[in-house]
Amino acid sequence: MLEIKDLHVQFLNRDREAVSGVNLTIHDGEIVGLVGESGSGKTVTAMSIAGLLPRKKCALRGDILLDGEDLLHAERAALRKLHGKRVGVVFQEPMSAMDPLMRVGEQIGETLRIHMHMTKEERRTTVLQAMREVELRDPELVYTKYPHELSGGMLQRAMIAAAIVCAPDLLLLDEPTTALDVTIQAQILELLKKLNAEFGMSMLFISHNLNVVRKLCGRVAVMQRGKLVEEGPTEDVFYHPQHPYTKQLIEAIPTRHGKETA
Repeated sequence: MLEIKDLHVQFLNRDREAVSGVNLTIHDGEIVGLVGESGSGKTVTAMSIAGLLPRKKCALRGDILLDGEDLLHAERAALRKLHGKRVGVVFQEPMSAMDPLMRVGEQIGETLRIHMHMTKEERRTTVLQAMREVELRDPELVYTKYPHELSGGMLQRAMIAAAIVCAPDLLLLDEPTTALDVTIQAQILELLKKLNAEFGMSMLFISHNLNVVRKLCGRVAVMQRGKLVEEGPTEDVFYHPQHPYTKQLIEAIPTRHGKETA
């Protein structure tokens, strides 16, 4: 279980906190959506969990606990042991997140190389299995490819394979479907549902699109200007929003017939 308690993040060159007093819990096996417009603090919250914020350039207060273990204030060496093995991260732009000079299979297996005592052949077998789990076709061939040789949808599946190859307890997904067309987006959402059902992975799914979150997440939290303004079961928030900002997000969802209505 992940617990975020009174999280504050302020970059030293900014007057306003990027994250201001956020409290959020993700239970074992739960998929929680975190929504809000650009600059609302969603990604900074995720980067705080992942230990990716530059500590010399920001002030951090509060607690982030994974099964009681401190993530926010832990030493970098301790974080490196946790991340990848217990916490996996999937970014929005897989092409920029992957090394263009390294074969895809080797990149997916990098976490195994760091965290697991495996032979090269054992790593390859485990990577191929992860690639099958994310439904990459012809994994033996894809293993040998470079990132630029894959489509956007295949690259995103490869990134998810890299995130799950060590069977982490928690997946952080930062806008993982935004750059994909609607058909591929739907396939990725179904894949995440499958991984959650089969492996019980908890997930924090970050998006600016409440309609996408509605298809995947059992619970949703809404951020505005660094604060959590609303939280609850996704259907309750979608059909009975309490905060004016949440109502604006829902009204902004396009449909075939114009705007979505709650």
